[in-house]
Amino acid sequence: MGTFGGMTAALLLNAVMGDSRVSGTPSAITVNFIGRVTPGADIVLTTTLLGASRSIQHWRSELTVKGSSEIAACATVVVTSRRPNDSLVQPQMPDVPGPDGLELFHPPGSFGQQSPVRQGLGVGFEQGSHLGESHSAAWVREISGRPIDFLQIAYLCDNAAPRAFYLGKGARPSATVTYSVYFLATAEELAEVGDDFTLMDVIGTRAEASTVGSRVNLWQRNGRLLATSEQLCWYR
Repeated sequence: MGTFGGMTAALLLNAVMGDSRVSGTPSAITVNFIGRVTPGADIVLTTTLLGASRSIQHWRSELTVKGSSEIAACATVVVTSRRPNDSLVQPQMPDVPGPDGLELFHPPGSFGQQSPVRQGLGVGFEQGSHLGESHSAAWVREISGRPIDFLQIAYLCDNAAPRAFYLGKGARPSATVTYSVYFLATAEELAEVGDDFTLMDVIGTRAEASTVGSRVNLWQRNGRLLATSEQLCWYR
């Protein structure tokens, strides 16, 4: 098993946000997973500013394993200087029980110990279901106590089970090809969340011919939409 995709996304984003030329906050990241990264391996991160205007910067971030010249993962990152404007919110947060009292579940792998989930809507993939029942919602929180920020959102939006698992009973071979996160919350709104739970509202879009799409809405407990995410996976 390679490094958790959400962690890879957070590392690529962190590399960009640590560059002294950055002006603004993240609005979007799209990660392409090209090769396996062994957990604990020494990695090298490089960033390139592709272009910028007064309000928007476009960046490229690349991850290689030390000693190799081949890119293991790369990302495009959009950083913007945001300001107040007209607003709307179209999706609605599902009506689910709060996290307190729900059973704690640790997804497989080390990341599952770091960010356990509490299922609030839908069946677990281990029970099996038709893809039409792949809609699920689960409360998730990274347990370090570190307040949520854009890096954690990039990590948390990848905590849902692959929707290919819902095609039958139990896990099956699946690998993320590309993963996008769109950051909708402001830095001030994230500060309000602290290290509280957020709700991953996930639906599979379509599975056909070895590829399956999924969509995530990430909600604050009070119903504020913090981020959305799209993912395309290859499965057998």
